[in-house]
Amino acid sequence: MNQSQVNGSANQSQDPSNRIIRIFDTTLRDGEQSPGATLRPEQKIVIARQLAKLGIDVIEPGFPISSPGEFAAVQQISRELQGVEIAGFARAIRGDIDAAVKATMDAARRRLHLFISSSDIHLDFQLKKSREQVVDIARQMVAYGKQFVDEIEFSAMDSSRTGREFVIEMVEAVIAEGATIINLPDTLGFALPEEYGAMFRAVRAGARGADKVQFSAHCHNDLGLAVANSLAAIAAGADQIEVTVNGIGERAGNCSLEELVMAIETRKSVVGAETGIVMGEIYETSRMVSRAMNFPIAYNKPIVGRNAFQHESGIHQDGLLKNRNTYEIMDPEAMGIPRSMIVLGKHSGRHAIKHRLSEFGIELNEEQMQDVYDRFKAKADELKIVPDDVLVRLASESTDQQHDPYVLVDLQVLAGTQRSRIASVTIRERETQEEGTFTGTGTGPLEAVIHCLQQAIPVGAEFDDLELHSLSTGEDARGEAVVSVVHDNRRYTGTAVHNDIILASAQAYVAACNQLIMSIQASGSESHKEAKSS
Repeated sequence: MNQSQVNGSANQSQDPSNRIIRIFDTTLRDGEQSPGATLRPEQKIVIARQLAKLGIDVIEPGFPISSPGEFAAVQQISRELQGVEIAGFARAIRGDIDAAVKATMDAARRRLHLFISSSDIHLDFQLKKSREQVVDIARQMVAYGKQFVDEIEFSAMDSSRTGREFVIEMVEAVIAEGATIINLPDTLGFALPEEYGAMFRAVRAGARGADKVQFSAHCHNDLGLAVANSLAAIAAGADQIEVTVNGIGERAGNCSLEELVMAIETRKSVVGAETGIVMGEIYETSRMVSRAMNFPIAYNKPIVGRNAFQHESGIHQDGLLKNRNTYEIMDPEAMGIPRSMIVLGKHSGRHAIKHRLSEFGIELNEEQMQDVYDRFKAKADELKIVPDDVLVRLASESTDQQHDPYVLVDLQVLAGTQRSRIASVTIRERETQEEGTFTGTGTGPLEAVIHCLQQAIPVGAEFDDLELHSLSTGEDARGEAVVSVVHDNRRYTGTAVHNDIILASAQAYVAACNQLIMSIQASGSESHKEAKSS
């Protein structure tokens, strides 16, 4: 077995026999329909730029008729992103079509995306129209749109709950009027993969003109089957899959872009397909959308979740340290995900603890290692996950010497409704054992604290991100702070847990900076050793 086979085919070169699946991103339209996920026009433009950088084939920036701000955002994205196709979304209504056509007028490549319901339950209770009336509307509106654009995507909404014969009838009608892409949505996430794939095969085989158009799949995740159904559609001949970043969207969301793309990439020899997605931009895109929409990513979310490439089990950690492929089928760094595969908790073994300490240049003898291990187990029962700064502190206690470059000695914050927040921190530096006090202000207490710490620890790192998580409830609730800083395009993360979230955030920032400093020192030490041995 060669190395690429070991990696689950994720590192194989492109196979010219594989079909290229077009990725249609509707994060800025269907994704934004998630309750609470509304974006300002300027946020949409920033995300659209990142989607283009990611290698998305088609971007659906919004619903132009819905508001002046939405129209303006679609219009600016159409003007600016000339290297990607833009879809103007519209109901099968003339006013919608006119707005979509006008908003996308300046796009280098564009399409009109029309939709109308097809299932009897939608026709009876939502549209209150007969099948004949709906087919007639679909015909007229596709013909109307065809006057303005060459590419028309037609979506028969709720196709998976519509009888096959009627889906075929509707598809034939719109193909005859000039539709070039046929989308068969699983609007309610109702279909099973074998049913969804069978629908595509039936429509492609039964609808006249189907051989002259492309087919697209749009799946929702109500039963957790959006990715599986999309893969079934690809197997049944779909040319395009509609996705959202992080799988956001109405109710349980849409087919997740990162999950679908990596399923295809990792198993492309079996799927027989590939995409044009730039893998290294996946993680940054995910983080950007999560921040803009204030939608946290679940810890166990595949691909981009915090735990997706982290391992606490001692057996897994030992295997990973010997060969990554023992317990990983994808390379997180290839997707722009920071390498942090080892998480230290109560299931971790000595091998993982020793390895992590060595990354910070800390070498222990057997007696010290046993003492650290005993302290570690006690701390793991208390904290569940032992962050790097705590591990280094345990090593300091066992060796009676300070390993942290900087220690937070004291923190004071003054807050009020009528003034700027004022903070003061006292930091002890390892080399000199001298303490220094620094003050700073900010519009919020966290900002004031960070301004203090940036003075106290002048490492030239850029403050990147702060996450706060509640670990318990009640008056004695504890919060977990996760702070990231960036230096030379590498991200360093510190974690801290405390009842006081301001103090936890400060400790996490200091931990991130210490990790940066110790990593650089350890790298320099290794380089020096290699130079001496050579």
